Amino acid sequence: MKFLYGLAAMAATVDAHYIFNILYVNGVKQGGEYAYTRRNSNSYNPAFTNDIVNSNDLRCNVGAKPGNTPTFTVKAGDKIGFKLFNNEFIEHPGPGFVYMSKAPADVKSYDGSGDWFKAYETGLCRGGGNVDGNWCSWQKDRLEYTIPAKTPPGEYLVRVEHIGLHEGHVNRAQFYIECFQLKIEGPGGGNPSPLVKIPGIYKANDPGIAYNKWTNSPAAFVMPGPKVWDGN
Repeated sequence: MKFLYGLAAMAATVDAHYIFNILYVNGVKQGGEYAYTRRNSNSYNPAFTNDIVNSNDLRCNVGAKPGNTPTFTVKAGDKIGFKLFNNEFIEHPGPGFVYMSKAPADVKSYDGSGDWFKAYETGLCRGGGNVDGNWCSWQKDRLEYTIPAKTPPGEYLVRVEHIGLHEGHVNRAQFYIECFQLKIEGPGGGNPSPLVKIPGIYKANDPGIAYNKWTNSPAAFVMPGPKVWDGN
């Protein structure tokens, strides 16, 4: 019985892998897969805790480097959606994030080594983390956020991330990350903070990464990473 359960769990885990690689702006799809997304080399497979938290791959995913990916122009205040490929849904329990990093010049050539700030996060909507449906992103086909109105204008790497925690308790949290290239227009006036470097935002033993959901009394979930910029 345990063997059959293990096979079923493995199949479900593979089926639930995903890539955020389709851009939506104010509810309208912009191009196809990878139109404005740096292409990763590990397909729909995740990166695991020890392989990525201290690696430069934590910026945009394995193999996602500067290159010729086009940049899409949006406005501060626009609602941005990062949709999953192949009509998939988020079917792992865990938090989602959006980080932003302003390029010093052309974002196409930017490696993400500068400063980043967290613009959005989503975690639990209700109850404990041991119930998959309690996570706000569960069964969604995208993560969405609104670009803060005072975001300084310029070209940005916009990093979307979901962390699957079903194996976090054995140091195998699953990181799904993509970087979109956006040129943001607007009046600016804000001072994003706190500013951080990637890697450096997570440790393998952070309680929000090495999280055990397989208990009837899970610990209160603590969001990993910095605080979200308040928009001022």
